[in-house]
Amino acid sequence: MPHRSMTVSGVEVTPLCDAVGPMGASIRRPPAEMFAGSGLQDEPWVLHFHCYLLRDGAGRLTLVDTGIGAADSPASSWAPVPGTLAGELAAAGVAPAEIGTVILTHLHSDHASGAVADGRPVFENARYVLQQAELDAARGPMLHEVVSKIRAQLHVVEGDAEVAPGVHVHSAPGHTPGHQIVRVGELAMTGDLVLHPVQLDDPAIRYVYDDDQEAAARTRAEVLAALRAERAILATAHFSEPFLRL
Repeated sequence: MPHRSMTVSGVEVTPLCDAVGPMGASIRRPPAEMFAGSGLQDEPWVLHFHCYLLRDGAGRLTLVDTGIGAADSPASSWAPVPGTLAGELAAAGVAPAEIGTVILTHLHSDHASGAVADGRPVFENARYVLQQAELDAARGPMLHEVVSKIRAQLHVVEGDAEVAPGVHVHSAPGHTPGHQIVRVGELAMTGDLVLHPVQLDDPAIRYVYDDDQEAAARTRAEVLAALRAERAILATAHFSEPFLRL
């Protein structure tokens, strides 16, 4: 079942848990190596894979990220596929065809693979919002198996934009070239801006799988400082609990 929802600025935000599990052996490393300088103990890092369903006062539906996808998705080499997003949406009373906007924070396989199933867009009536820089950098399976299948539905933006009433995206590069976060009022859905709670205490702690670790650390520090100044609420992708007030 989905986590408990909250309403922010008239928008109901429901976390959807697509999967829970550790990284697969193909990319798993000791936590202290994945987060250099963190002092984390050598215990399995169990990730929660969250997507977010937004329902505004007019009933318009927006989905933030689409999870790990099917058993044969690009995420299958390392993530606990298949994801359960379809069941989570059903439990929230939503059919895929009702989604009007899908925002992809970035094109890593655990955030975007669920956009496509059996070679077709899962959310057939949606616009898929993506940063131009992310589209430009798309390569490999995510390009060929996901982006190519949703290309006709892409809504490409550059930088900050309002992509649905009251729903804004903000460029937050580093983890990937076109990584973006999503804002609804005081709530920030952070994608992979922050991967592990240790980065809240020290945003300078780098993550081994950031595309540009220096840029990611700089972005993380800047964005978190701004969010803390307004005592914002984070909606995270991989923490065990989705919501966290700074």
